[in-house]
Formats: sequence, C-alpha cells, structure tokens
Amino acid sequence: MRISALKPNGIWKHFEAINAIPRASTKEEQIIKYMIAFGESLNLETIVDATGNVIIKKPGTYGRENDSAVVLQGHLDMVHQKTVTSNFDFETQGIEMFIDNDWVKAKETTLGADNGIGVAAIMAVLSANNISHPPIEGLFTIDEEMGMTGAMALTKNQLKGKILLNLDSEEDDEITIGCAGGVDVEITGNYNLEIVNNDFQYYEISVSGLSGGHSGVDIHLNLGNAIRIFANYVLELKNKVDVKVCEILAGTLTNVIPRDLNSTIAIRKTDFTDFEKCNENIISNIKTKHQTTDKNLNIKCSPVKGIFSVVDEIFLKQLLKGIQTMPNGVFSMTEGLDDLVQTSNSIAKIKLQNGTFSIACHTRSSVDAERDVVVQKIRESFPNGKTEEIGPYPGWEPNPKSKLLSVAKKCYQEINGVAPAVKSIHAGLECGIISEMYPNMEMISFGPNILGAHSPEERLQISSTQKFWKFLTILLKEL
Repeated sequence: MRISALKPNGIWKHFEAINAIPRASTKEEQIIKYMIAFGESLNLETIVDATGNVIIKKPGTYGRENDSAVVLQGHLDMVHQKTVTSNFDFETQGIEMFIDNDWVKAKETTLGADNGIGVAAIMAVLSANNISHPPIEGLFTIDEEMGMTGAMALTKNQLKGKILLNLDSEEDDEITIGCAGGVDVEITGNYNLEIVNNDFQYYEISVSGLSGGHSGVDIHLNLGNAIRIFANYVLELKNKVDVKVCEILAGTLTNVIPRDLNSTIAIRKTDFTDFEKCNENIISNIKTKHQTTDKNLNIKCSPVKGIFSVVDEIFLKQLLKGIQTMPNGVFSMTEGLDDLVQTSNSIAKIKLQNGTFSIACHTRSSVDAERDVVVQKIRESFPNGKTEEIGPYPGWEPNPKSKLLSVAKKCYQEINGVAPAVKSIHAGLECGIISEMYPNMEMISFGPNILGAHSPEERLQISSTQKFWKFLTILLKEL
C-alpha cells in the first residue's frame, strides 16, 4: 500500500511527495523549488525571501475573506541519519517509507516526519477546497535543524497574521506553549603527534547500535552517548594496559545524540594477553550498564595493519578527563515541574585527527543564566582549547492565558472528550525566534505522535496523524 493511499489522502500525498526530495538542513534548494512550484500551481501568491523561506498566501474561504490571517508554520529541512549498515544516499535518494501496522517508518534512515508531516498538513490546507478557514499564510522555513537561520532571517513586515500555528510538535495529546533556547558550543585546538615503534598493535574500535535520538526531547531518557562510552572504555583500558589513541570520529549533527563512533587505538604488544583478558570484560560491563536504554549497543575491536601516529599522552589524559567531566545529559529540572528539563547539554560530535581536534555540544535551557553556567563548565573541561558559541536562539515564553490557547483547548476537548496537556518542552522551536520578531502574535504548537525523531528509529503514527488533521481543520474553522 502506498503512503499516499492512507486517509486522509490530502496530507499523505503531500508527505509522500516531499519525502521523495532530498532536503537536508542547509541543502534545501530542491524542496524550495518544489514549494514555489506548488504554490504557483494553485495560483496562490507565492514568495521566497533571500534566505530561502517560502510564504504561500491563500484567501479566506467564502464569508471569511476579511477575518484576521492565521500563519501555519513548519520547516522544510529534515535530519539525515542512517544506520551504519545502510548504503542510502541522502544526496540523491528519496526516503524509502513503509507501513508497519499503525506506523509509517523508513528503511534504515530517519523518516522526515519531523517536520515533513507538518509541512504536508499546511500544503493540504492550501490545496483543499472543502475546509473553512480564515486567510492563510503558509510559512515554510529553512534550516531549522542546524541553526534556525530561516526563522532568524524573517523581517517584521513579512507576515500579517495575528495567530501562528506551529505544526512541529510530536505528541498528539499536548499543546505546546513554550520551549527552551539553546546554543551550539564548539571546542577546537591542536595536539602533538607521536610516532610509536613496532612494539604496538593497532585496533579499530567501533561503537554502534545505540538508540540515539533528539538531544532535547530525549535528553532525560539517559540514552547512551557514543562519545562518553568510548572515553569510559579507554579509561578502563588504561587501568590495565598501555593504550594510545590515534584518531576519533563520531557524530554528525549537534541536535542528535551520537549513536556511532569509530577510532583507532594502539596497544603495546607485550600487553596483548592482558588486553585480551580485560577487553571483553570491559565491553560486557558497558553493555550491561546500558542494556535498558540501548539494548543493541555493540563495541567491536578489530586488529588493523599499519603504523599510525598517536595522540601525545598529556593531551590524551586531558581529552578523556574533559569528556568525562563535561556536562552531558540533564543538568537541572524545572522547579515545580518534575517532568520538564530546565537545562541540559549533549556532547554531540568529535573529530580528532592529524593533530587537530573539534568537539561540538548543544546546550539548551529555559534560563539564560544557567545556560551560561553550563557553557562555562564546558570551557573549564577543555582549558587549552578555543571555545566558541555558535547560533544562539531564544526560548519561547509561555502564555497560558492566551485567547488562542483557550480556543484550542475547547476544540480539542470537544473532539477527543478529554482536555489536552498544556506544556513547555525542552527543545528548540522556531516560535521563540518568531515571537521576538512579532511580540503581539499569539502562537501554539501541536502535531501527531512521532517517536524516535532524529534517529533511524523515527516513526509516525497513522491514527494519530488522522487525529492531528481533524484537530487542525476544526481549529481553523473556529478561529
């Protein structure tokens, strides 16, 4: 069964269409062209700004032409992640989707439901002729996942709407009214290389099979981080044998908990017997520690031929200690709200090769002062490196008394027979940036159930998407 055959056809056909288009963050050229052609095919006013954001305007339906406009907003880019065994090429291939009972999934890659299903819903509204709605401004931003540069480039006169519905949430029983701000933190520097003699045997170490996931909404789950696991592994080895590190590569995006890591290490040949004895035991202990959250964790150690340069011992100790002591995971919870993370950090990427290194983190917080505390702790973990804050974005201050929220709660209750949860989330939404530009615009965020976002386990619930669509269309009728 084709995805486009699912009900309601309007939303699923658009989701299938955009998922056939490569649309990685900062590489949205193809999807931008597609959206322009889509808007023009409907004879709707279609605007693309200098950054690449697309705005498609649709008049209100009969009798509602003079109502206040509503902005429907989603982002065009998606996170590109795949399993280590996948040969999928994100540059040229469309996502390979399939149906598994009540879920739409992708074959060994991210699905792109974040935020493709929100974009598809907006397209369905724009192309429909049987939905009552006020004037619509469909706002499709770029580069949300990497830096929110699309939202940051918006200007004060681009939008006329007084209400914004962000369709980038991932739980269908919630209405989101606030989010954390954040910043990428990158540490860079140099280290000395040493050449060791033939007394060493080299091994390739791979960490794989971790759950991964979103470094904001999943950070409280205590999921395994490939970089921290490797550091702990090497430190355990160093207690038993003479081990040196040649290079380390892990992570691709700062908003993803790193699932995989590859490294080359060197073990003194005279320690081979001790290494054989302790290595299996260390790996077993690490896997046991993470068996609840990451049951598929695999640490593989394979001998490789050749002679490699190694990291000088002083720097290696500093590196491993820094990775161990740097904040990773939940830093604090919101007072009075036990289920809401206030501040966190995720060690997301590392590249250590040929005498240079870089480590990238993503720090999130709803309290700017505490975010700065975490950034300072990161600096202190690597005192000899250069630390830079990149692309900071603001949080979104909740407004629990907004008229929009009241209408949305009423609609949800009438449709589903229960009240929705009203929450702030520990993730970045473009609402924070847009609300700074348009301080008088009321906004909420909602969406269908999406699990495993930012990982190859990402999946979208079919029945929940139907529920989401019904809520969206009835809410537009009431606004």
